[in-house]
Amino acid sequence: MAADPTLALADLAMRLPTGKRLFGLDLGTKTIGIAVSDVFGQIATPLTTIRRVKFTPDVQALLGHADKHQIGGMIIGLPLNMDGSEGPRAQATRSFVRALAPLAKCPICYWDERLSTVAAERALLASDMSRAKRADLIDAHAAAFILQGALDRIARLRDDADRAAEGDLDHLP
Repeated sequence: MAADPTLALADLAMRLPTGKRLFGLDLGTKTIGIAVSDVFGQIATPLTTIRRVKFTPDVQALLGHADKHQIGGMIIGLPLNMDGSEGPRAQATRSFVRALAPLAKCPICYWDERLSTVAAERALLASDMSRAKRADLIDAHAAAFILQGALDRIARLRDDADRAAEGDLDHLP
């Protein structure tokens, strides 16, 4: 089996060039939801959904969006089971990422995506959106939920690093 081509989130955060955005991806069997961060790495916004066809055209579409939005890294939702174990969907995601990594011009990391689609669905329901409209938007919104979780964690990691550099070790977890 090939080595895991992904980075830990902390390593991705350290390698992310200033002014570059992050992508959040929700890989499904039929679609790929894409969200994008702002250049400050604070806010995730749903971007689009790619209808999956085959690996090559899927990746070409994905990398086209990445180039257009000046992406410096990708956060890929890893669909773990509720007990934290990996099932067939997680294995399929890892396989996709192993094939994607050599083609991507940026680092990639995984983010636990448990309940991201549920959270996105609740948010869209709260906005009183029709079922058909929700179906079109759910994957990109799930990707935004994944990405926002990672952005929030990166912000905490940077805050902790700043405190450690200042010698304020009492506030670290």
